[in-house]
Amino acid sequence: MRCHQCQFADTKVIESRDVADGESTRRRRECPKCHARFTTYERLERPQLFVVKKDGSRELFNRPKLLNGLQRACEKTAVSNVQLESLISQVENKLYDRSESEVDSREIGELVMHGLAELSDVAYVRFASVYRRFSDITGFETELAHIHSRRAKKAA
Repeated sequence: MRCHQCQFADTKVIESRDVADGESTRRRRECPKCHARFTTYERLERPQLFVVKKDGSRELFNRPKLLNGLQRACEKTAVSNVQLESLISQVENKLYDRSESEVDSREIGELVMHGLAELSDVAYVRFASVYRRFSDITGFETELAHIHSRRAKKAA
């Protein structure tokens, strides 16, 4: 792996660990020339997956785009990037298990919301408000009712 600071061709791995439920490997690296440290991720390359948007257009599944949206929803919450990476890996696995090259964006949104509901109520409502495009308070009230219902089922 090339150093991002000095472009030296051979960096040293100083730590490796599995992340995202073993779906990828996080490596801390150090450059022997300039001593810069950085992190890389290694994950299995899978066939291309196309997302069918609401307007019928298609685009490649974009993991960084999904991560960015989740990070926004999780700002100022206790949800870590490791948890978000794990959630995205779970969503990806479910999508690839379908063995189809195209997936509806609504299905991705529902899978993400289900996973977020387990991590943070606040992040869940934030993501839902953008994903479901709430236009008034009624949408928020509906989602809050779902949260209360889910909590009641867990308590029982």
